[in-house]
Amino acid sequence: MKNLHRSTDMPQMLFTLMFILLMIVACIWIVQPFILGFAWASMVVIATWPLMLRVQRLLWNRRSLAVVVMTLLLLLLFIIPIALLVNSLIDNSAPVIAWATQGHMEMPSLLWLNDIPAIGDKLFSSYHKLIAGGGSAIMAKLQPYVGRTTGFFVAQAGHFGRLMIHLGVMLLFSALLFWRGEQAAQGIRHFAFRMAGRRGDATVLLAGQAIRAVALGVVVTALVQGVLGGIGLALSGIPYATLLTVLMILCCLVQIGPLIVLVPAIIWLYWSGDTTWGTVLLIWSCVVGTLDNVLRPMLIRMGADLPMILILSGVIGGLVAFGLIGLFIGPVVLAVSYRLVSVWMHEAPPPPEGDLASVVEILSDHDEEHLPS
Repeated sequence: MKNLHRSTDMPQMLFTLMFILLMIVACIWIVQPFILGFAWASMVVIATWPLMLRVQRLLWNRRSLAVVVMTLLLLLLFIIPIALLVNSLIDNSAPVIAWATQGHMEMPSLLWLNDIPAIGDKLFSSYHKLIAGGGSAIMAKLQPYVGRTTGFFVAQAGHFGRLMIHLGVMLLFSALLFWRGEQAAQGIRHFAFRMAGRRGDATVLLAGQAIRAVALGVVVTALVQGVLGGIGLALSGIPYATLLTVLMILCCLVQIGPLIVLVPAIIWLYWSGDTTWGTVLLIWSCVVGTLDNVLRPMLIRMGADLPMILILSGVIGGLVAFGLIGLFIGPVVLAVSYRLVSVWMHEAPPPPEGDLASVVEILSDHDEEHLPS
């Protein structure tokens, strides 16, 4: 009787559960500033782990040298491009504003506004009155919106500072995970096996494959398209080619594509009279714009054997839901859920054809009995 009372001590179980939940919440609260950096580091390390092993073999199997090389590569890929982008924005913003306010803008005449029924003449007259005053008049019209725009960019500067902190934390955690990657992976797999047996272990392996598939298929494709498009812009003489290259990479990451940047550049070349380089950039843009249709499926298949629509839906949906880190979280969640549902559906064999026919016959008879006479 005493043992039965001890085994059904509900207050003890409730207080134990409350204490465990309290400890979990406290731990999450403490590590909250590092969660995003650690998540990025985990994604980066999982995606680049095969590369790290190759570098280690080239460096006489010295893990310390391989960690230093990989950390420097991450520094070159993340910190330096962002710093160059911000520096380019700061250096080029002042000349652009001065050029606009000093009245050096050459605006198109837009004669086709007269052809618009009813309001065409008024639009044409208002437009020419505006451009007659030069850049100063245009800036005066835009003055009421400058305060809001300034506030927006101040807020974005704060976000940029937090982003740099997260990137620094990401580099630190990446170095630690590169150094002790096997132990960390073994611990995660052991925890998953403790929770769900072999299925949990398979889920962890599938998550790693999905991360690698996204890194290969989405990120590498975006980098290749952005760099090739940037080379075309630079050779064609388009100004601010570096800034436009970074913009193209971001557009490719969110699955918009590079043509949203390349097409206006082509139009600008033809409008300025440089038809030769405009035609060259047009042909080059056709190649760059269709490259993802060949490169992305091939790279995704190298990372994981998953449906293409699943990966792309996860990338877009994860980006909308979680931001840039959602590029990896979305496909991982969908891939793991898809594989778990697939395994669950195929655990039991389908019913024989005879049983299916009998079920259809029973349902047909039931429908005929309930039909109105």
